[in-house]
Amino acid sequence: MIRDFIFIIVFITLGGASGPLKENLNFDIVHKGDVIGSLKATKTVKDSKVYYESSTTIKTRIIKDISVNYKYNVVFNDDLLEASVVDITVNKKPHANTHTQRENSAYQVVKDGKDEGLLETSIYNATIQLYFEEPKNITRCYSEQAGDFNTLEDLGNHSYKKVNLKGRENIYYYKKGVLEKATIDGGLIKFEIIARNK
Repeated sequence: MIRDFIFIIVFITLGGASGPLKENLNFDIVHKGDVIGSLKATKTVKDSKVYYESSTTIKTRIIKDISVNYKYNVVFNDDLLEASVVDITVNKKPHANTHTQRENSAYQVVKDGKDEGLLETSIYNATIQLYFEEPKNITRCYSEQAGDFNTLEDLGNHSYKKVNLKGRENIYYYKKGVLEKATIDGGLIKFEIIARNK
């Protein structure tokens, strides 16, 4: 009887084996001290797959009103990127669309409907993971948007610099392994993402 009781307590505490584990993060997008948007990121673990989603909305004025929406859907299977889809709109019009799909030991990349060819490599790290995990001992990550690789440099004190192929630098700051904020060079606009208090 006591053994049955302990089993029930352990089962309830661990939540059983059937339900996925889910983590939600929320960030403010800040430009020159003003909140101009939000970013919501979700990580769901189910069996050997990890599903990442993020949605970013920015509304600001640079000469004229600009509304930018970023949507990322990324799936890892057994620690390897399986697929990613990135859709970006500016003022409700398509701006960029990138699909990456694993095919055996390579990845097919399609940008804005154009086949970019195969990436003959394994992808273990992607940009979206920077929201959820401090990139300790990682020197590159896949850019789901650009369909290529960014370099990562450990700056010390739990901060990291990510540089894309265009030379744009983003700095990520972590505390106890959790992203607190990042400074982002978005090309037209530079901004910060700042974690909201939970």
